[in-house]
Order: sequence, then C-alpha cells, then structure tokens
Amino acid sequence: MTTDTITSDICIIGGGSGGLSLTAGAVQMGARVVLIERGRMGGDCLNTGCVPSKAMLEAAKIAKTARAGHPAMGISVAAPEIDFAAVKAHIQDVIAGIAPHDSEERFSALGVTVIKAEAKFSKPDEVIASTAAGDIRVHARYFVIATGSYPVAPPVPGLADTPFLTNETIFDLQTRPDHLMIIGGGPIGMEMAQAHRRLGCDVTVIEAFSVMGRDDPELARRLVKQLEDEGIRLIEQARIAQISQQDEMIMIHFADGSSLGGSHLLVAAGRKPNIEALNLAAAKVEFDAKGIITDRRLRSSNKRIYAVGDVAGRHQFTHVASYHASIVIRNILFKLPAYVRDNAIPYVTYTDPELAQVGLSWPEAIKKYGAAKLRCTDWHLTENDRARAARRTEGMVRIVSDRRGRILGASILAPHAGEMIHSWTLAISSGLKLSSMAAAIAPYPSWSEASKRAAGAFFSDRLFSKPVQALVRFLVRL
Repeated sequence: MTTDTITSDICIIGGGSGGLSLTAGAVQMGARVVLIERGRMGGDCLNTGCVPSKAMLEAAKIAKTARAGHPAMGISVAAPEIDFAAVKAHIQDVIAGIAPHDSEERFSALGVTVIKAEAKFSKPDEVIASTAAGDIRVHARYFVIATGSYPVAPPVPGLADTPFLTNETIFDLQTRPDHLMIIGGGPIGMEMAQAHRRLGCDVTVIEAFSVMGRDDPELARRLVKQLEDEGIRLIEQARIAQISQQDEMIMIHFADGSSLGGSHLLVAAGRKPNIEALNLAAAKVEFDAKGIITDRRLRSSNKRIYAVGDVAGRHQFTHVASYHASIVIRNILFKLPAYVRDNAIPYVTYTDPELAQVGLSWPEAIKKYGAAKLRCTDWHLTENDRARAARRTEGMVRIVSDRRGRILGASILAPHAGEMIHSWTLAISSGLKLSSMAAAIAPYPSWSEASKRAAGAFFSDRLFSKPVQALVRFLVRL
C-alpha cells in the first residue's frame, strides 16, 4: 500500500449536483480542483431521485391518457398494455443519456483530478481518500463538502426486519407491485403514489400528520382530491404500532388495532445528511442533526471548509445545491462576500397537476406578519381559457402579498405549475411588486396568463370601486 499526496486549490467531496456544478465552474475558471466521490457520479438526483422519478411520472402520464382517453373531447381508447420492465428500461435509458455530462471522463477531460474513494478528514486542511491502491492525502486551500443526504426509516418496531424500498431501490423493481404501501405523504411519496397507480398498482399512502403538510392547505386539498379520484387511498393522522411480514405479505399494524397488508412497502419519510464517514471532528467542523452548520456564506466553523446542498442543512433540492455552488464560487474564487438568500427558493411536487411554491405560503405569512397586514389573491383556472381548452380547470394561482402589493409568496396548482412558478421566483428575488406582474404582457391563451390575472386581481377592488367610477365619469367629460 502506498500513500500519495496531492496539493490543490479546492477539494470537493461529493459528485452530486452541487459538487459537480462547483467543480465544473471552478476548473474552467482556472482553479486546480480535486473531486472525491465514493459512489456514482451524478449523485442522488441523476441515479435515484429527480431524473428517474420524472421519467417514471412521464410514462405514468402516458399510461393514464391511454387508459382513459378523453370522451369529452371525442376521444375513446382501448385499455393499454403496460410492460413494467420496459418502463424501468425507459428510466435507465434516460439516466444513461444524461450520465456522460456527469461522468468521471468528462471532468477528467476538463482538468479535474477525480478520485473514486471515500473521503475523511485527518486534520483541518487535509483529507485522506482510501483507494484499493493505497491512501491519497489531499491538501487544499479550501474544501467543499457536497455529500448530500440519504433516506432514513422511522423507528417503527419491526421495520428493520421487514424488506422495504426507498427512493434508492424502488427504480430497480422489474415487476409491478400488486399493492404498494407508502409511508410518507410528502413530495416523494405522492409522486411515487401517482406514478405507480397510473401504471396499474393499488396504492395506499400512510402519513403521520397531513398529506402535503408543508404546502398551502387549500391547494394541497385540491391535489389530494385529484389523487383520491384516481384511486389512491390516503390514510392521514396514522399511528403505526408495528410492521411485520406474513408469508409474501407485508403488514402494517396501526395503534387503533386495525391493519393493512400489501405486496411492497416504500419508505419516504425523511432524509439525513451524509456526514458519518467524514470525521468532521478532525476538521473542526460543527454539525447537528440537520447537517453541517454554516453561515450565510456557506462557511462552516472552519472558515476554509464550505458545505453545499442537502448536507448544509437547508433546503433539500437539486436546484438549491446548484445555487449554493454559485455562492461558494464567488466567495472562494473572487473573494466576494456572496450570501445565501432563502426568501425565493421554489419547489415543485411533480404530480399531475403539479404543486409549486415559492416564498411564503398563506399560513406562513399569517404566522410571520399577521393577517391584517396581508392580502391573499386567488385566480382559479376555471377563468383561464387555455385550461378550459385542455379541460384542466382543477387548479389555481394563489398570491400572498402585503397590502402595498409587495410579493411575499406564490402557490400554484396546475398541469405546468413547475414552469409557471419561475416568474414569481424572479419577481420575489428582484423585489418586484404586483403592479409589475400585472403590467407584463402574457401570450394568449397560455397557462402563464393565470399568473398575470392573479396579479391584476389584487387591484380589482380599487379599480372598480365607486370613487374610481365617479372620477372616471368626471374625467371623460373633459
């Protein structure tokens, strides 16, 4: 066994979305970069998260359309044949198409020293990467930890002794589950519930509190109704006493004495930061249950060590990890005091319809400012002509603002809410008011027109009030 030593400007630990964004930017700007990744390049998002789940949801959407047709539009179809293994092959093909962009070969060609190994700190300015050929000691002026997070199982008696799936294993299934039970009614649980239901599975979601509990209750209620109409069973406020396996059946036993059986169990009940193997004590890096403790510049307690993405204990989204990478690049390479801003972070649950949110929801705004200082403006898709043409009027746009029109948050339930939310993200981050959104020209007919109409609705009471009518009657005489 030999020990080699590498000296670099930046050592990045973790080849997921945050680590790769930072690596690509830093090396192309002239920095010497070492990237250490113990698993698959691309991380959770490419291999077991965003990409495979969206590929599966698209297949499920086609299956749903093929199964139901649209009699109201004059289209009837026969029931489709669903080849579950072929759906999984489609998912792997999508991953394979994106993988070269995240590959070791691409980053090596850019000039990055890529080490496939597990990394741990040996001192505040040194990491040891243990490979089959020996240890590699990496010294760097700066380190960035981008190790992401992993799914965790709740402490339910019997669960550890029962076979269950997580987002890291569910995409490996080649045969369709007869009855998929899902513990966790958040975005991952609900996306997988709808995907599997549309692909022909019976699905039950078990949630300890309320399904989609972090989203606006009114929009979440509308989404829940849609999912229930598709045949997904939802059990909320559930208290699980025990989980067991009986022959080929997995049994969930509830505290009220009832029980539920299914063929497969997916646990989607939270994630933990990947920090156990890093030996953070040697690096003098402080952390807690959420991850590495960082300041607004994403520096840890060791000011030469930064953290980005899920492991930084903030929002757990791929786009946030990439955003964090841009903050760290400005701090390390250009010595600019760049700070994280958390008031305009969008997130989307990619069900059909999609549920998107940026800024404060209505309940969050009330808690922070009090209802008397706020306005909640709704615009329903029943008033949107594009939605009417598509016969998809079940959604709405909800805008939260102060009484002067300063935008505090937006919630959208619509087939393309993930695309529509971007304009509101830009508005909040740029400090725009509702007057700017209302004045913008939206193409007709479009889904985005609903956002413009929601902004305009804020002014309706004042524009059509009796004082304004009296003023107009006077002015037209001049």
